[in-house]
Amino acid sequence: MLDIKQVRRDPDGVAAALERRGQQGLAASVRAVADRDRERRGALGRVNELKALRNRVSKEIGAARRAGGDATAEIARMREVGASIGELDAVVASADAWIAETLAVIPNIPDPRVPEGGVEANRVVRRWGTPAEFDFVPRPHWELGESLGILDLPGGVRGAGSGFFVLQGRGAALQRGLINWMIGLHATEHGYSELRVPYLVREESMTGTGQLPKFAEESYVTQRDGLWLIPTAEVPVTNLHRGEILTGDSLPRKYVAYSPCFRREAGAAGKDTRGMLRVHQFDKVELVRFERPRSAASALEELTGEAGRILELLGLPYRVVLLAAGDLGFSATLTYDLEVWAPGVRQWLEVSSCSTFGDYQARRAGIRFRRSQSAGTEFVHTLNGSALALPRLMVALLETCQRPDGSICLPEVLGRTLGFTGIAPGDTALGRSSGGSAEP
Repeated sequence: MLDIKQVRRDPDGVAAALERRGQQGLAASVRAVADRDRERRGALGRVNELKALRNRVSKEIGAARRAGGDATAEIARMREVGASIGELDAVVASADAWIAETLAVIPNIPDPRVPEGGVEANRVVRRWGTPAEFDFVPRPHWELGESLGILDLPGGVRGAGSGFFVLQGRGAALQRGLINWMIGLHATEHGYSELRVPYLVREESMTGTGQLPKFAEESYVTQRDGLWLIPTAEVPVTNLHRGEILTGDSLPRKYVAYSPCFRREAGAAGKDTRGMLRVHQFDKVELVRFERPRSAASALEELTGEAGRILELLGLPYRVVLLAAGDLGFSATLTYDLEVWAPGVRQWLEVSSCSTFGDYQARRAGIRFRRSQSAGTEFVHTLNGSALALPRLMVALLETCQRPDGSICLPEVLGRTLGFTGIAPGDTALGRSSGGSAEP
């Protein structure tokens, strides 16, 4: 959440920065927080004055009693002072609760490098590769998947309803192999420590990373236990250090984790509902970093490059998009989206969002560090990025690697992990293809 000291020091500056997001009411909320904080500090100052008075008079009452004097009037006066302290304490407590509740729904301040405007102002900052040209009309992934017997859309609907799908045979093996390959690459070549995380978390964890209370309607929650299904591994990985004070020499900390992700996608009905483009459950490999403040900017560039390297090794053309202020995620201060070209649906598909959050998440989750044993504590800066998200990566891969006969010839880099590089009708999950597709 925002630093109350910053709001207190420059409420108009914070309000103006948040207005770049194009959301109504943010400036008014910031100024209301500043007003309530001023009221709180006034009440707290009066409480401290009255407590000092009570302490001083209590000593005088004790001295008067020891001397045999009458302190009845002062005792009655101190009862009134005590009642006033109780009333002011209630004012302070109410203000504290209101300020915390209000700050919890105010998003992060956009970085000055973030473009003005909404989604139309998103800026492509670099590209890699050139979309393939076909001498036939490329088919969308749902047609390819069904004809190859690797994608069962009706089966997903029968089991769980709309927004779910089933992968079969080499389709399931391909997704599993991609996950293993990406985790291995990040762990061995990019220096990330692999984690296996819970897929259910407490409300405090969802609040710590900014999913709650803002996105409660987008999330799944278990009624009996009050546990939330994670929308991304960012939640359990970031909260791994919730409430901790890390040593400065342990930073940066870099983690990679796979998880299924669960999102209700409320408000997205009718948008990109064909095939695997927009679903309620999907798999993702996530990178999370804890950094010193000064290294966060360079760490974001490095993290974005690590996500892009996956696409480069797969030979998939992509572009890096700097999100404008109006399209920025709730907790992020700056975000790069990686979009890969999918020729069958003729769309650029987001397969990664790489974001830096400043100390916004760390302040919510209480994650700090000390530069040395004698130094005070500071909030770490957190970053994360998908590297990469499935199934859109699968969509782009299948549609880019398709042949005129509807078979798939996968990149050789996957051969060792998968045990195959081709998918044709009738193929089993592993072993030599019955349909003559390429083998490593």
